[in-house]
Amino acid sequence: MKALIFNGALERRQESTSGVLSNYFAERLNQLGVEHSVFNLADSGIPLFDTSLSRIPNSVKIMNNLFLEADVHFWLSPLYHGSVPGVMKNCLDWLEISAKNSPAYLTDKNIGLVCWADGVQALQGINAMDAIAKSLRAWTLPFSVPIVKRELFENTGSKEISSDYKRKLDLLINIATTRAAVFETLLGRS
Repeated sequence: MKALIFNGALERRQESTSGVLSNYFAERLNQLGVEHSVFNLADSGIPLFDTSLSRIPNSVKIMNNLFLEADVHFWLSPLYHGSVPGVMKNCLDWLEISAKNSPAYLTDKNIGLVCWADGVQALQGINAMDAIAKSLRAWTLPFSVPIVKRELFENTGSKEISSDYKRKLDLLINIATTRAAVFETLLGRS
């Protein structure tokens, strides 16, 4: 089984919320023995989506390969003005180059969703990612983690994830990896 951690934020610092969450997922997947990669949108060089280009940019080819090779995805996103960042949606739009593949897009991929916000509106980001994932023919997990950012860490100024959110993130990881393993078996890929 292969997992992809899709960091949809434009933060590059390891101590940023997206950096801490990406590292947490990577550590947990390591503990479970799950092969994984992290796709940091901020470092990807993904250009604006443009179907008129005669050549597909190399960064887009790399992104598509990572997304298509992974059995399970974890999409991590901040909430910006009521939705996911536009650059995250732009990146996912580039999956259009896989439309003629068999299977197309993210067919039968399992996707866990995590979104954080300063207030209590993170579920709006979860809903946006859910709609995008389903339009790409993926299965979103029946459990997601909307995060109230001020409650994410144990103490003010700390970067230690609170026990409440560790429990929720661990549940998401366990559901995702278990479900992906079942899908692999059902589809004859195990």
